Amino acid sequence: MQAEDMEVPMINNLNDNGDRQRPKGKDVFKEQQKESESSMESPNLEFEYGDTDTLTAELSARGRRWIELMAEEQRAYVMRLLDALEVTDRDKRLKVARAILYLAQGVFDECDTEVDVLHWSRHNVFLLYDMGIFTALLELLSMEIDNSQACSSAVRKPAISLADSTELRVLLSIMYLMVETIRVQTEDDRPEWRSAREAFKNELGSPLYNGEPFALLLFTMVTKFCSMNAPHFPMKKVLLLLWKTILFTLGGFEELQEMKVRGRERLNLPPLPEDSIKVVRAMRAASPPASAMELIEQQQQQKRGRRSRRSAFVDSLEGDSPFPKKQPLVKQDSLDTYNERDPFKNDDARDEEEDPEDTDSGIEGEVDPLDRDVIIQPPPPPPPLKPPTERVNFPKGLPWAPKVREKDIEHFLETSRNKFIGFTLGNDTETLVGLPRPIHESVKTLKQHKYVSIAEVQIKREEELQQCPLTLGEEEVEETPTEMLYLGMLPNLSQYVIALLKLLLAAAPTSKAKTDSINILADVLPEEMPITVLQSMKLGIDVNRHKEIIVKAISALLLLLLKHFKLNHIYQFEIVSQHLVFANCIPLILKFFNQNIMSYISAKNSICVLDFPHCVVHEMPELTAESLEAGDSNQFCWRNLFSCINLLRILNKLTKWKHSRTMMLVVFKSAPILKRALKVKQAMMQLYVLKLLKIQTKYLGRQWRKSNMKTMSAIYQKVRHRLNDDWAYGNDIDARPWDFQAEECALRESIEKFNSRRYDRNKNGDFTPVDNCLQSVLGQRVELPEDFHYSYEMWLEREVFSQPIQWEGLLQNP
Repeated sequence: MQAEDMEVPMINNLNDNGDRQRPKGKDVFKEQQKESESSMESPNLEFEYGDTDTLTAELSARGRRWIELMAEEQRAYVMRLLDALEVTDRDKRLKVARAILYLAQGVFDECDTEVDVLHWSRHNVFLLYDMGIFTALLELLSMEIDNSQACSSAVRKPAISLADSTELRVLLSIMYLMVETIRVQTEDDRPEWRSAREAFKNELGSPLYNGEPFALLLFTMVTKFCSMNAPHFPMKKVLLLLWKTILFTLGGFEELQEMKVRGRERLNLPPLPEDSIKVVRAMRAASPPASAMELIEQQQQQKRGRRSRRSAFVDSLEGDSPFPKKQPLVKQDSLDTYNERDPFKNDDARDEEEDPEDTDSGIEGEVDPLDRDVIIQPPPPPPPLKPPTERVNFPKGLPWAPKVREKDIEHFLETSRNKFIGFTLGNDTETLVGLPRPIHESVKTLKQHKYVSIAEVQIKREEELQQCPLTLGEEEVEETPTEMLYLGMLPNLSQYVIALLKLLLAAAPTSKAKTDSINILADVLPEEMPITVLQSMKLGIDVNRHKEIIVKAISALLLLLLKHFKLNHIYQFEIVSQHLVFANCIPLILKFFNQNIMSYISAKNSICVLDFPHCVVHEMPELTAESLEAGDSNQFCWRNLFSCINLLRILNKLTKWKHSRTMMLVVFKSAPILKRALKVKQAMMQLYVLKLLKIQTKYLGRQWRKSNMKTMSAIYQKVRHRLNDDWAYGNDIDARPWDFQAEECALRESIEKFNSRRYDRNKNGDFTPVDNCLQSVLGQRVELPEDFHYSYEMWLEREVFSQPIQWEGLLQNP
């Protein structure tokens, strides 16, 4: 994997922090679209999903030589740099910060290979952390954020460029290098490095920076930028640092899986039926649906075949030939993972759903009347038997173990009791008296596959705490990094969510530039615009790459927050989800996928020779328009495929078990958009697309299901089954009228009760003891408005002297 993201500044242009200045190419994207659409075959993408790309890709950003100095000499030099960071001269501080950046990037001028650069970068980063550089950088970053003069100057400027954020970009680049390098653990790490990693992780996740975690400072930068108060902030670097900080402090997907296993053990729940990460990685992609050109070609071949069979039938009647003429060859369907007909083959590739008049109304397998007499002809000789070595083994069972919720068992028993007995027993799932033997067997099977999630236990516990606050007492909340982050985000959570979605919308390839939209290109556009075609092409590639990195960072950040909050407490997840839904996240993601998704995933918006550390070790070749158009040799763009999978997973999390949100997918006509995404031949992406299609099939109508049987078959093969879920037939009780407001309001009420009980410590609740001591009550300090003393005499006259006091009333019985 080549270094594709260049998420730290390039070094080949140090005077402005080295961000690549690539001019814009006029028709590069259109040509890529044409190439993608004209391709008839979709290759199998060897993509491995993970928390991040390789370290080299994630970092894709010469007296005595540094590498010859002794350890103590290196420490002394870093200490002098640390002292120099405290000078008041802004230009001197910037020069010192550039020197620290050079160290963090591996003193590349003294290295001969990329391996040497990465080795010294790692060595220097741990040295910088040990000497306290990160804390000093944090103070400088806070100063830059609070620099009102720079903010007001940027607001007044008609056009913002790289020069407006030089200091910020240098600081953020060093901090990003330190977080990303220390986060990644290698086998040859020294013991002191391992302890430094844990210390840095705890430091970033704890409220040590002005009483809040470091991520909160970065969230503040995001909201300040989106509110137009600081348009010069380099958002790409801020978002990348924020994502990697959350990833480091909270943990990635494998750490999440381990925490989930430990959490189930702590709650005495049975272990997970399988490791979802391993199951998804073992899946193989199915062939994508046929393109429009292939469908037209097949239809023409079928018509030619029918005409040839008709003429052969006439010729046989006239005696010209005893056998029909040979039919033209038709391209065979490929075998999918399960050695069956391709589940996506011949699916509709059009934008809109199939017209009922265009679909074949005949029964599947029915013979064409023109073919009946042809079938009577002598059959051709049987094909030779394949050798045993070529036989494909069928898989043993489905990839996922089926699950059943407690609610599903209760509903099944309620229906059965109403049918056979005539009354119900509430939530009783044990009593089976009066029910026939097959019902007993069904309940036994359901209970064998019953799955109790951590979220269900948390909801039940919350209901108990709400009902019996005095009996159960105060809840002991563990101060985990996730809990501290949620506590810090809670007051401004909606602002953070809206800001992230604004940035995602601005960076989406389907978005059109508007005058009132935020400018996310402030840290990519140079001061002087390009004047040659080559410079314009380079800038165009850089702008597209810049947007792709922003989408990558935001999608990964939102997914991590949702997964960690859900594991920490279900209502923390629900409030973030509800903010996302209310901020139109669902139509935004659908709009993102409403494009030529194959073109987006195969986009070549990178120049390999400019990626770090390649650009600082090897000689720079001459760039030409032809080399820029050719791009790299990669089959797909890792970051774009990563972003697509993340956005699909976010959409799944927002809509799972939410009837009203599922209906939003139907209302926004997501089915044809999602079906086009199945063209990407990557198993994980196909799985999450099929999940989204599965939850809405019951609402799409019988005609849609009949016309998309291959897609229905793929859902059956690849998506987990719920034993009581009538997803393929539309007979579910949940297919009720859409009442979005009632469902979301009920959820909102539960969330507010949770937040009030758990986090509102100063609230005078219903169970606060009453103070009956007169001296204590009169001695309490009451805060009065500032202007109260001006109207105090008027208040006395109106409220005290002019009001008659019935003293006799105190002596009467109430």
